[in-house]
This record gives sequence, structure tokens and C-alpha cells, in this order.
Amino acid sequence: MIDQNPVFIPGPTNIPQRLLSAMQVQTKDHRSPDFVNVFGPVLDRTKRVFGSQHGTVVTFPASGTGGWEAAITNTLSAGDKVLIARYGMFSHRWVDMCERHGLDVHIVDCPWGTGAPSEQFESILSADKEHAIKAVLVTHNETATGVVSDIAKVRAAMDNSAHPALLLVDCVSSLASMPFEFDAWGVDVAVSGSQKGFMLATGMAIVCASPKALAAMQSTTLPRTFFDFRDMIEANGSGGFPYTPPLPLIYGLSASLDMLFEEGLSNVYARHTRLAEGVRRAAGAWGLPLVAQSSDLYSDAVSAIYVPAGFDSNALTNHAFEAYGVSFGIGLGEMNGKAFRIGHLGSLTDVMVLSGLATIEMAMADLGYPIELGAGVRAAQDYYRVASTLEKK
Repeated sequence: MIDQNPVFIPGPTNIPQRLLSAMQVQTKDHRSPDFVNVFGPVLDRTKRVFGSQHGTVVTFPASGTGGWEAAITNTLSAGDKVLIARYGMFSHRWVDMCERHGLDVHIVDCPWGTGAPSEQFESILSADKEHAIKAVLVTHNETATGVVSDIAKVRAAMDNSAHPALLLVDCVSSLASMPFEFDAWGVDVAVSGSQKGFMLATGMAIVCASPKALAAMQSTTLPRTFFDFRDMIEANGSGGFPYTPPLPLIYGLSASLDMLFEEGLSNVYARHTRLAEGVRRAAGAWGLPLVAQSSDLYSDAVSAIYVPAGFDSNALTNHAFEAYGVSFGIGLGEMNGKAFRIGHLGSLTDVMVLSGLATIEMAMADLGYPIELGAGVRAAQDYYRVASTLEKK
């Protein structure tokens, strides 16, 4: 029965039964007309979730990490200089990937719990008179710390410095959960995946590329075969795939888009904001601070919460699973042992989140945390009762 409990990790997320059913498809011929009739509209409709009319959506059988690799190998050449801020585990992993591909990585190290430093970016880009920096890489939602960065401010910094660098954004844990404006923010490549806001199984990298990025692709020299945009876009043009596609995930994505648009993207985003605020109210009632250092940085997809001094956050998440069969996010990198994470994205409701808050409260009480049992749940209940009523009016 343990598998009936929802997970509260920041991805992979809970999969609705409707999407499980959509992914349970018999083998089909991916060169047949009926696949073409499904696949073409999926690519076009996914652009709406990215907030783009002018971008091109490309998918690969991979996780979000494969999408990262596609983003850099299709737009950059060996030795190119890139600018990236490191403020969490996932921005750090993007740094590592760039270095492994032989790029010249200019790293701005920031305290964990902060976001992309747009003012520093502007200063660095303004000083780059010869435009040696070819791309700026930003993690929109840093899943390790529960921090969301302001991509519009990063774009403004690039525009203020009149710098032509590409803007590459990791929106793996934000897309379909929080607003994303690919065109309005001037993003050139955005990388997401099937297993977060789209509520599907892991296995499909979902990328959107701007006309500027596709133009740059023609002269770049980093090697790519499996992740070549050109092969994929050429095959997609006739409704096909350059190799065997992940059919279950494509059919699942079609159904996921149906669900998102039926709810309405604005309502999806409002739901995530409401769920996240309830979690934040609970953390406040427990007297536990968030890792995110200010309210403008709070993520609506995941909250990272510090445990009190002398306690081990890993022991807490292990106990929650062993005693109650519920998974919460462990602390990653600098947060290891210091913070746990509550994922509140994807297929979740107020009632489901309350069950998670009650569970982690019980685990904290079992381990002697200085909390009042029920305080966090009550704070979230008080908020959800009011917020849900106001949204329905």
C-alpha cells in the first residue's frame, strides 16, 4: 500500500491516473500517419507552455540533463566563453558539464539561497567589449535551495550592456508549474523535462530554441549526434523522428497538455502559488527558516527548509519514509544534512499537501524536534481555507 502515498520530492512528481493510462500504449509504427497526427500538434502545443510563438520545440529521449547537453552542444564551440552563476547543486552541475565540454566557464559564485545576480551579470557583460562571452546560462528554479531567479532581470542586464550573448535557461523544475515567458524574456534555449510539471515518467528532454539559437547552430563545432537539433528538426518537419521515439511519453505529453489547458495555465500557476504558500506558512509555524533568503526568491515548485542546529535532515527524511512511507527531498550539496525539501509541484492539491505536512510533522515529533504537533498543518489549513474561497469567487 506504500505506493498509494503521494511523493513530496521536487521531481519526478506524482503521475495522475489519466496520464498513466495515456502512457500505456501498445507498440505502434512511429512512421505511420496516426503517429504523425499526434506528434506534430504536441510540439506546437508545447510552445504555449514555454510562452513562445517564435521558438522551435525539440524533444529527445533523455532526462533534463540530456536537454542541457543539447543546449550547449548545438549553440557553442570548444573554447567558447560562457557566463554562469553557481548558487545551488543544479547550477553547479551545469558548470561541470560546460567544463567537460571544453568551454571557458566564467563562474560567479553566489551564496546558496540567493538567485541569479543580474547586476553582476550586467557589470561583467558591459566590460566584455569584444563580446568574448557567447552565452549566459541561468537556472530558473534552483531545486536544491527552493530559489527562483528573475529571468526578465537577467535579460534586462544583457540588453542594458548591449551584449549579443545567447541566453540559455534551465527550467526543468519550473516549466508547467510557474509562469515562463520564452519570447518576452528573450530566452534563446530553454530546457525542461517530462517528469516535473508535465507529470509524466522520466525520459523525455523538452527543449525550446529561438531563431537566434538556430542561426548560431549553423557555425558551432561542439560534437553532437544523438542530440543534434538539425537532425531532429528536419525529421520533425515531416512529423517523424530521426531514430526510435519514446512513444509512451509522446502520447503522455499529449494527454498532459490536455490536462494543463483544461485547467488553464493561469489556474495551474495560481494553484502552485497557493500550495507553496501553505507550505511556507507551515514552516513558519514550525519556526524553521527557508533556505531562500528573501520572499522574492521563493519557489512555487519546491521549498527547502533548514532543520534546527543539532538535527540531521537526512535522518528526518529517512524516518518519514521508513515510518510512514512518504518521500521528501533530501538536502543536496551544501544543504546535505542541513535542510530537507518539500516538493509542491505537479499533480497535487491542498488536501494532498496537508497530508504531507502532517507526515513530516509526525516525523519531526518522533525525532524530538522543538515543534508543536499540528502547528504547521493548522497554519496551512487556515491559509488554504481562505485562499481557496477567494479564488472561487
